[in-house]
Amino acid sequence: MAMHFDLTDMQLMVNVAGAQSMTKGAERSFLSLPAASNRVKNLENHLGTALFYRNSQGVTLTPSGEAFVRHARIVLRQLEHLRGDIQEYASGVKGRVRVYANTTAMNEFMPNILATYLAAHPDVNVELRERLSYLVVKAVADGTADIGITAQEGGGENIEFLPYRTDRLVLVTHKDHALAEHKSVDFDDTLSYDYVGLSEASAIHAFLLQAADDLGRVLRFRVEVSNFEAACRMIAAHVGIGVVPETAARRYVKDLPLQIISLNDAWALRRLHICVRQFDRLPVFAKELVSLLVKDGSKENSNV
Repeated sequence: MAMHFDLTDMQLMVNVAGAQSMTKGAERSFLSLPAASNRVKNLENHLGTALFYRNSQGVTLTPSGEAFVRHARIVLRQLEHLRGDIQEYASGVKGRVRVYANTTAMNEFMPNILATYLAAHPDVNVELRERLSYLVVKAVADGTADIGITAQEGGGENIEFLPYRTDRLVLVTHKDHALAEHKSVDFDDTLSYDYVGLSEASAIHAFLLQAADDLGRVLRFRVEVSNFEAACRMIAAHVGIGVVPETAARRYVKDLPLQIISLNDAWALRRLHICVRQFDRLPVFAKELVSLLVKDGSKENSNV
């Protein structure tokens, strides 16, 4: 059976799936609700399978719909790459790079990297989002992201992984805290104390909750803040203890009454990787960002 796909239908499907709402998906696609609904019904008739489950709460993808949206995202991203490459030759206007990263990379490494990159590429915009490591790989695999920085070293079809940096998580307490006399502790032994954590939007928040759950324990966040500096200042004010990247802890321990304690847990030391889906198919400006990241990682390795 010959299949012909409309790009408007693809974008509509992606928008409806993202919003889990036909109404909001139609708005994002600049279509009326009746027009959007008719397009989806015609697409389902053409394919011979339902793409959405419909209920009073909205819409969710069927397995067929998930497959369609996954491929639609890849096709739309490839078209965006095509436009970017052609514009680069035609007028110097390049495009946009989507980067997904875990908490440490997002807060500790990307600001300096992007400052350098954007200064050299004034016509490129970067969309930077924070995600858990496995979701970073998933985003690269389904075409939602062009480049990922993750603590995961495998997974995803046609995903290439390049070594980047080391991410070490440490416990930070006030110098007068009961745990401050220890050089190292098990995460399990810290869970009887109140924690200062990052907000629920942070990938490290979910990571620590899962680590506690794996131990059959509950992690109590007394206060949630937006960044590592705020967390360290709260810890210095005796609000609680916290787990942060060692690079951040070293930066704030100079001026605050803090103690850095190593975590014995294997997950505390993680190797970060850059991941891309088929590097050779990335537009030139995205390849240049990958190269800059690789160069940045090599600096850490040369200092070891």
